[in-house]
Amino acid sequence: MAALIEAIEIKRKTFFEYQDAPYQCLDVEVSTPTARGGQTLVRVKMRNLITRAVFDRTFKAGEKFREPDLEMVPASYLYSDSNWHNFMDQETFETLSLGPDVVGEDEQLLVENTLVQIEKFNGSPIGLQFPPHVELVVTHTEPGSRGDTASGNVTKLATLETGLQIRVPLFIKEGEKVKVHTETREFAGRA
Repeated sequence: MAALIEAIEIKRKTFFEYQDAPYQCLDVEVSTPTARGGQTLVRVKMRNLITRAVFDRTFKAGEKFREPDLEMVPASYLYSDSNWHNFMDQETFETLSLGPDVVGEDEQLLVENTLVQIEKFNGSPIGLQFPPHVELVVTHTEPGSRGDTASGNVTKLATLETGLQIRVPLFIKEGEKVKVHTETREFAGRA
């Protein structure tokens, strides 16, 4: 039997089950009443791990939720073909094939040997968790010109090896490896 989590115990990045689906808390705000007899409310910004939809819900502090049957499987990205993204399970060395519905836009962060965690709910893969940063090579960017900094335009658009486009500082050149923040998809420094 999975343990129960009270709404007041939910913190950022906590996993919980709500209406038979797994959710992850993105942000939480607790409002305590000023009047006697008022109830403490917990406002949770949460992401459905299956549909990826984000909701805001308010719960009473004492409401209870089950812990979801989530399993994290360490895997490394191998390759993609026309329909599948293939990963190697780091424990069993089996190949796990995930469809585009599971990987979604995260495919723009995948290069060979990227280590990820595959999220499984009740044994079925439902998503990927990335490390905080991935390293990608800049394949195209305009050269920065000296006068650009006076106008306050200190970044330029760069296309990375996966097709992802991000803003980078002027000094970044084609062929350089950069770190990309996996949550915000923003430049995080040179690799």
